[in-house]
Amino acid sequence: MAGRWRNRLSWSEVTPERVWLDRRRMMAGLGAAGLGAVAGLRSARAEALVPNSWDEITSYNNFYEFGTDKGDPSRKAGALTTDPWTVEIGGLVDRPGHYDLGDILAKVSIEDRLYRLRCVEAWSMVVPWQGFELADLLDMAGVQASAKYVAFETLFRPEEMPGQRGRILDWPYVEGLRLDEAMHPLTIMATGLYGKPLPNQNGAPLRLVVPWKYGFKSIKSVVRITLTNTQPPTSWNRYAPREYGFYANVNPTVDHPRWSQATERRIGGGFFAPRVATLMFNGYGEEVASLYAGMDLAAEF
Repeated sequence: MAGRWRNRLSWSEVTPERVWLDRRRMMAGLGAAGLGAVAGLRSARAEALVPNSWDEITSYNNFYEFGTDKGDPSRKAGALTTDPWTVEIGGLVDRPGHYDLGDILAKVSIEDRLYRLRCVEAWSMVVPWQGFELADLLDMAGVQASAKYVAFETLFRPEEMPGQRGRILDWPYVEGLRLDEAMHPLTIMATGLYGKPLPNQNGAPLRLVVPWKYGFKSIKSVVRITLTNTQPPTSWNRYAPREYGFYANVNPTVDHPRWSQATERRIGGGFFAPRVATLMFNGYGEEVASLYAGMDLAAEF
């Protein structure tokens, strides 16, 4: 079932990190010089040509299980044990059970996906993930016809995840998708980045990545997946339902109650770099807009 995304790459086609970054930055700079800027904003599509560096991706992060400061996860996640790892899949499936990660990886095709990552806090990155389509994992378990939603749960291990000793959120962290969103070929379970295993602070060993949604939807260190016919609770929606909706699609026309979502700050661009215009669905509208036909995206945010 893998390989349904039409823009697949293989690592044999990818330039090493340092060379890739230097070349892409040079080309992006030439393009920006030729096109100029409109109202101080650059195209997010042009920005997408330049992935962030390993250091930027792994040192600036939200993973509240290790603290609320952006640098906390990289400093405090080293104690997290990620091997062995199993994912419990249950609910409306034909083959419920505990799935060993090694067994899962032996049955799927790992692909390279260069995706934009847009945080609800209005900063962004471009990340070269490795992973497999979530649909392939759900197919292993056999999704039943009555299933409409997919619920996810993060590991709860306060002795290794010090943020879980506080009451920032109700632990464990939970998230959810509609089934058609989960089965979409852009939706992946990431296992690595830049050809290396996923670091603990980025959600090792297995995290969800849904590139057209705000980053908090891409739940990290997943240990449980449940198929259900009712919309599941999600951590940030439960914490502040007027600020964080269930869908959380990137939408520059719908502001967060406390800040604008029309533009974003690209990590790694420097203090004086112009902000980038945020694109509807984070630039993936051609692929996913049809999922929301007829919906009021301001009301169902």
